[in-house]
Amino acid sequence: MTAPAKIAPATLAKLAKLGIHHRSDLLLHLPLRYEDETHLAPIETVQPGETVQVQGTITHSEITFRPRRTLACRLQDAGGELYLRFLNFYPSQQKQLAVDRQIRAIGEVRMGYYGLEMVHPKCRAVDEETPLQTSLTPVYPTTAGLSQIALRKLIANALEALPIPEHLPKLVLERLNLAGFAESLHLLHSPTADISSHSLETRSHPAWRRIKFDELLAQQLSMRVHHRERSQRSAPALPPRKHHTDALLKNLPFTLTQAQQKVCGEISADLTKPHPTQRLLLGDVGSGKTIVAALAALQAIENGYQVALMAPTEILAEQHFLKLSDWLSPLGITPVWLSGSLKKKDKKLAAEKIASGETLLAIGTHALFQEQINFHRLGLAIVDEQHKFGVQQRLALHAKGKNNATEKISEPHQLMMSATPIPRTLAMSYYADLDVSVIDELPPGRTPVITKLVSDARRDEVFERVRAACMTGQQAYWVCPLIDESEVLQLQNALETHQLLTDTFPELRVGLVHGKMDSAEKVRVMTAFKAAELQLLVATTVIEVGVDVPNASLMVIDHAERMGLAQLHQLRGRVGRGSAQSLCILLYQKPLSELARTRLKVIFENTDGFAIAQEDLQLRGPGELLGARQSGVAMLRYADIDADEDLLEQARLVADELLRDYPDAARAYLQRWMAKKHDYLHV
Repeated sequence: MTAPAKIAPATLAKLAKLGIHHRSDLLLHLPLRYEDETHLAPIETVQPGETVQVQGTITHSEITFRPRRTLACRLQDAGGELYLRFLNFYPSQQKQLAVDRQIRAIGEVRMGYYGLEMVHPKCRAVDEETPLQTSLTPVYPTTAGLSQIALRKLIANALEALPIPEHLPKLVLERLNLAGFAESLHLLHSPTADISSHSLETRSHPAWRRIKFDELLAQQLSMRVHHRERSQRSAPALPPRKHHTDALLKNLPFTLTQAQQKVCGEISADLTKPHPTQRLLLGDVGSGKTIVAALAALQAIENGYQVALMAPTEILAEQHFLKLSDWLSPLGITPVWLSGSLKKKDKKLAAEKIASGETLLAIGTHALFQEQINFHRLGLAIVDEQHKFGVQQRLALHAKGKNNATEKISEPHQLMMSATPIPRTLAMSYYADLDVSVIDELPPGRTPVITKLVSDARRDEVFERVRAACMTGQQAYWVCPLIDESEVLQLQNALETHQLLTDTFPELRVGLVHGKMDSAEKVRVMTAFKAAELQLLVATTVIEVGVDVPNASLMVIDHAERMGLAQLHQLRGRVGRGSAQSLCILLYQKPLSELARTRLKVIFENTDGFAIAQEDLQLRGPGELLGARQSGVAMLRYADIDADEDLLEQARLVADELLRDYPDAARAYLQRWMAKKHDYLHV
C-alpha cells in the first residue's frame, strides 16, 4: 500500500459538503452512473436518445449569436456527421474544437435543427493512437469546484492506499451468498466493459447488492445498539396504581376496543420499567389514540410525576387540551395550556405552575420545550404527530426530564403518536429502534366514508349538495387548498372562499378557521361548530388532525389534486365520526398531472390508512414520509427499502447475530458506515 497523498484544505472543505470527512469515506462515495468510453460508435449508426462515444474530425466550427451565443461544430467520421453545440464555453474549448482537430466526444444524441447533435458533450483531442478506456467511467455526485477528474483521482488513490477489510464473518458471507466487500467496491468504482450496464444502472449487480446489504445492516445495528443503550439509562418506574384510571374508564361514555386495551397494556408495562421507554403508537384516523395517551398520562400522574403532551399545531393541541380537561377535571386533575400565542402574563403563570409541580399535565405546542419552561418532576413526554417535529425539538423536550427539581432522573419516558400509518418496510428500517404499538381497529359504530371525485366544472352541483346536507341538520367542512406552500395565499384563498360561500348560502351559518387566527378565536369558532351553532365550516388544512365533530358528515376538499395522500386521508378522517353515512367530495381541477391522477385514484379506492401509506411510500420515497424526523436520521444512500425488502429482512436477522456472536464485527460495521452518526440517530 502506498502512503496517501495529502489533500488540500480547500478540497477538504468541498468534500465535507458531500459528507466525506475521512479518507475512508471516499470508498463509499459510489457512482451515480457510468459513461462507456470503452468503444466507439460509428456516427452513421447512432440514434436519438442514445448516449454514445464517437470520434471524428472537426470540419466546421463557428460562433453563432442567434438565438444566443453558441459554439457550433460539425464532427465527421468515415460514414456520417453530427453537430456539437456549446451554449457556455471557454476560449480554450473553442481552440480545442478548431477545424481539422481530431476529437473524441461522448454525450446524448438528439435531433437538432441541422440533424443529429450533441449538446455540451464531453470532448477531448485525440489521435489515431489514443487508446480507449478499459473500464466504464464513473460519474460521481459532486459539488461546485470539485471536478469529476479530481474526485476520480482521490477515490482511486484511496482504493489503492487504504486496506478494505471484510467485516462479515465467513460463515455469514457464505450462507447469504454475498460478494466480497473489497471486490464489490473495486468493481463499482471501476467496472470492466463486459459487465452489464443494465445491472449497474438498476443496482441489481451482486456488487451493488453487497453494498446495499451492508448499508442496511449498519442501519439495523445502529438501531439495535440504541435500543440496548436505553436499557442502561435510568427513568422513573411508574407502576399502575389504578385509582384515577379506574375512575376515568368508569366515567367514559364508551368502552375501549380490544386493540386499545392491547396497546394500553403494552404502554403500561413499559412505564413500570426503570429505564426509558420510547414507544411509537400508530393508529389510523379515528382509532382512538387520545384516550390511550390519557391513560398513559394517568399512570405517570398516579405516581406523582408530571406529563407533557406536545402537538405540532395549536388547533390540535387545543383539541387535546379540551378533551383531556373534560375527562380529567372530574378526577381533580386540571391540565395547563401553553402555546406561543398566549399572552405574556398567562405564559408566565403557566410556567410557574409547571416549575412548582402544581400542574401535573402540561399540554401545548413547541412552547413546552422553550428554555424558560422547567418541569418539577417530568416522568412522561407524549408527542403527537411526532414526524412533524424536528429532531432538535424532540431533544429539547426530552432534556426537560434531566432538569427535574426534586431528583436526578436521566430522562422521562417517551410516547410518540402518529395517525399517519407507517408502511411495514419503513417501520423495519427507520423505526426499528422503537417499540411500536398499533391500534388496528376502529371503534364500533363508525360507518365507512364514501369518497367521490368531482370535476371543478360541476362545482354548482357540489354547492347544492352542501346546502341540502346542512338544511337537514348535518354539518359540513369546506377545506381550502394549500397554494404553493404559501400561508399568505392560503389565508387569502380561505377568506375569499368564506365570503363566496356566505354569499351563496345566506340561509346557512358559515364559520371560518385558519392558522393565522389567534388561539382564543380558533377555540371560539371550533366550539361553536362542535355545538352545531355553525352549519358549514370553511377551513384551511389546520383541521387536518385532531378535530372531532361527530355531527359533521360532509367534507368538500377544494383542489384536492394539490394535496398529498397522507393529508387527504387525514382530512377525510374528520368526517365519519358519528353514526350517519358520511361523504367526502374531492373537488379537482383539470388538467391533472400523472402524479395527481395517481393520488386521487389511490384515495378513491382505499380507506385503509396502511394501504394508502404503502402507496405513498412508492410514490414519494421514505424521505418525505419521515417528515422532520429525517433531520436526525441518516437516510439510506444506496438501498431502497421497498425494492430491497429481501435484503432488509436478511439485515435484520444478521444484526442480531452479529451483536450476539460477533460484537467486534458489529462495531466495525458501525465505524465504517455510521462513524459517530448512530449516537444521535433517534430521539
